[in-house]
Amino acid sequence: MRLSLILALGAAGALAGCGQSTKAPFDQGVCYAVEVAGEGKPPRFNVVAEDQPQIEFCAARLEEMRLRFLRLGGSRREIVGAYQGRFIFIDRAGVSFSQTLEGSRFMALARTGDGRLAIPGAIQREVDAASARPARAAPGE
Repeated sequence: MRLSLILALGAAGALAGCGQSTKAPFDQGVCYAVEVAGEGKPPRFNVVAEDQPQIEFCAARLEEMRLRFLRLGGSRREIVGAYQGRFIFIDRAGVSFSQTLEGSRFMALARTGDGRLAIPGAIQREVDAASARPARAAPGE
């Protein structure tokens, strides 16, 4: 009886801990790099830039940081950041946003063929616009 009560209380405590998720800071205009810690430890938020007007500007600062570390010999190709209550994920596909670290992500910026970041619809529009241009007539035709 006593053992089953202890197990039940332990299971309830474990479930209560699962319901808590890490929230991104809501500081106005502050861009953070997030260091995800090991199991059971909270992530660390390090200020990357201040006075950023939009989340896309924060993503650009994080991409700059990622590239700088790679040029110095680093090997991390994925970066996690935070901006005004949202998490930013930068990886080889591009930039995505999420409300939580573990939740579903919204693709915001995709990588172009040369590695730059662009709005996903703009990439296709450039291809469509190039194919829709009329062929130039040769002089004298």
